[in-house]
Parts: sequence; structure tokens; C-alpha cells
Amino acid sequence: MLSAIRGAHRARWLRRALLVAALGAVLAGAVTGGSVVWVRSGAEGRTFTVEDVPEAPVALVLGAQVDPGGQPSAFLAARLEIARQLLTAGKVHAILVSGDHMNWGYDEPGAMRQWLVDRGVPDQKVVLDHAGFDTYDSCARARQIFGVRQATVVTQSFHLDRAVTLCRALGVEANGVGDETAKRYAPLWRRGVAREYGAADKAAWDVLSGRDPVYLGRYETGVDDALRG
Repeated sequence: MLSAIRGAHRARWLRRALLVAALGAVLAGAVTGGSVVWVRSGAEGRTFTVEDVPEAPVALVLGAQVDPGGQPSAFLAARLEIARQLLTAGKVHAILVSGDHMNWGYDEPGAMRQWLVDRGVPDQKVVLDHAGFDTYDSCARARQIFGVRQATVVTQSFHLDRAVTLCRALGVEANGVGDETAKRYAPLWRRGVAREYGAADKAAWDVLSGRDPVYLGRYETGVDDALRG
């Protein structure tokens, strides 16, 4: 008799646990779905090619992995090539490279600047943001620290809607140009596409919470100087 009671209790507990798990999954799916819709709608009509993107003062190039030896990864190099083309075509007049330089031995913005300069971009046209630790921080710092009010955001196409939407939510009138050439790295590309669903949730939370970037600081005149130069 006692074992039967215990068995019935366990069955009730299991049913309740399964119900809670199912409700949690439905809620998580709804939150992610809403975040994805917000990201996509925020960028609707604001993503372009190099040829048809409207002119803007600044290209904001978002950081990505730098390989050992200081060479930008293929994904990052593709972003930088788009920025170089935009500057050459007169679609932008300065380039703000924003990436991770939290550890002294790992310098995304420095590697980005060097790649551009090595390919003919004038050094005075490249401005470095050393604290672009994620997309939110890069957009927030572009506005708050570098005074950017209008920009063309450059990244891979699977990331572009989120980047444009975040920048616009943070006060930067942003359009975007996305790279498609890195699709040849199919496993990494698919991983990036899948990651965007969770990243949309984080983006929505960051905007709703109004958090500050990891690092703030004094106003930097670098973009102003580059546009005057």
C-alpha cells in the first residue's frame, strides 16, 4: 500500500514537472520569437549593398576574431573589405573599427586598422574603439563616446539586422551592408545563423534594461577629426 502511494506521488510530481517544463519551453519560444521579429522589423528596408547604400559620414565595422599573429579572420577581413570599398566609393568618409582589446595581447581594432592601412586606406581616416566587446557596446559607444549620429554598419549578413536595429535603438541612424562571401565557410556560417536567435533575446534585454557599455569614458574626438581630415 505504501509503495503504491509513493508511486502515485512520484507520478504526480513527474506530470507537474513535465507541465512546468512545457510551459517554460513555450514561454522561451515566445520570447525568442518576439525578439527575432523586433530585430528584423527594426532593420527592414535598411540593409543594402555597397553600390546602393545611402551615403553616411562613418562606416562602423564590428569586430570579430583575430587569428594568432594579428591577422583578421576571414569573417573580419570580409567586413573590412566592404568598409574599404565604401570609403573608396565615397559612400563614407571615415571608418570606425570597434572590437575587443580587453587583454593587451589580443587587439581586434589594432589588427583592423593595420589591415585597412596596408590596403591603401589613409591612417587618419581610421578611428579605433578598443572597447567594442559586443554589438550593443559597439553601437552604444559609437553614439555616446564617439558622437556618431549616422553610420553604415558593416558585418556579415546574418548579423546585420541585429546590428542595425541595436544601433538605431541606441540613437544612431543606421543602415547596413552585409557580407555574403564568408558563406563559403559553411559550418561557421551556419553556427552564426543559429546563434542569432539567442543573440536577439540578449539584444532585446540590453535595450530594455538600458545598460551602459562595459566601459564608458570621456568623449573621443577621433571621428570628428577623421571627418575633418
